[in-house]
Amino acid sequence: MPELNYWCELAWLPPGEAVKGVLVTVADSMISDVVPGVAEPPAGAVRLTGLTLPGLANAHSHAFHRALRGVTQREKGSFWTWREQMYALAATLDPDSYLALARAVYAEMALAGITCVGEFHYLHHAPGGRPYDDPNAMGHALVQAAREAGLRIALLDTCYLTGGIGTPLTGVQQRFGDGDAERWAMRAEALLAAYRGEKDVEIGVAVHSVRAVPAEQMPVIGRFSAHHAVPAHAHVSEQRGENSACVETYTATPVEVLCEHDILGPRSTAVHATHLSDVDIALLGQSGSHVCMCPTTERDLADGVGPARKLRDAGSPITLGTDSHAVIDLFEEARAVELNERLVSEQRGHWTAAELLCTATADGHSSLGFADAGMLVPGAWADLVSVRLDSVRTAGAPAHDLAETVVFAASAADVHSVVSGGRRVVEDGRHALGDVGAMLGEAIAAVRGEGA
Repeated sequence: MPELNYWCELAWLPPGEAVKGVLVTVADSMISDVVPGVAEPPAGAVRLTGLTLPGLANAHSHAFHRALRGVTQREKGSFWTWREQMYALAATLDPDSYLALARAVYAEMALAGITCVGEFHYLHHAPGGRPYDDPNAMGHALVQAAREAGLRIALLDTCYLTGGIGTPLTGVQQRFGDGDAERWAMRAEALLAAYRGEKDVEIGVAVHSVRAVPAEQMPVIGRFSAHHAVPAHAHVSEQRGENSACVETYTATPVEVLCEHDILGPRSTAVHATHLSDVDIALLGQSGSHVCMCPTTERDLADGVGPARKLRDAGSPITLGTDSHAVIDLFEEARAVELNERLVSEQRGHWTAAELLCTATADGHSSLGFADAGMLVPGAWADLVSVRLDSVRTAGAPAHDLAETVVFAASAADVHSVVSGGRRVVEDGRHALGDVGAMLGEAIAAVRGEGA
């Protein structure tokens, strides 16, 4: 492909500042040059107004949960009552309907400036747990969906073996299971082989939770991650009930169990990490494990507020995810990390805007196995996300506080242009696939069984 030049009115460059007049040259899918101080766009350069950021990384997604938006808000309850509605939805999906739904969801992410998604994938098999002719048909559908929407994907193939600690899979949960970790690993090996050498796809692994994977099975997942040098993610301490059941069974917290069975480390990510002890925080930090916060989901499900600042100070890079997709807006996720801690502590200023942008960009990409993304530097993935500075939310932004304006005031609706891996997927706020709202409406109606 020929080189393309993008002239950014303002661009967010290392070590963390908004620079005027930046010319970014893209060759194929990567940035080949970054030149600041270019007063006017050269002939033929694409002009990007507002503030251009590196691509955003959504480090934790369950694509099919998007179909629950707006339909789980009528009644009282908890995570556990919400989960029953989620299971009912999971029962309806097949590879074709999942492809249509995920493509629309990933296109919604692209409109929000997301260029890479970590898909925590456990909906593996047909109803009753019967494998499809290709046992990874659902995973292939997710990869195809991401590619068509213009995103890179870390497909985190998830081991899910029990319905709770010491209880078998029942009902729709049977679709999630492979019997034991060794059989899970055989299927995951085939998935990994299918995408070996393809730059835009990372096949990672996941322990669903201490509820869903017996401790004695966990080392298989850890060895897989270590042998193939791929990310390993896990839901951790999302609810107090999970912690209580874990301590009762193992005389240890979920973090301690994961540590004892070789899951934690620089390639690992603990998702949610809401209810932690000081020992848990120390173990995560000392191991260099990432921690993915999903504030809009955690508040939607009434889970609580995790100790993000303490975790980062202990050594854990913080990343962001939209999880159940109650909202798809990483600016909202980023500011919620700070604002939630204000509510808990009754103090302001736990996080700088620059730190929060790092959680949404470089640290998020790194946790998904794309360490060469999330920065506007030569050799990085050519991801450029341009945010309006003249909308009703961002107008009047002081030149010295642009990061603060974007993090604490902008929304996904202010993203007007997205270049993902060198491909222009959003222009003037419109996705290359067309009307994403209509795509979502059609796909969601189909999985809910609602006729046109």
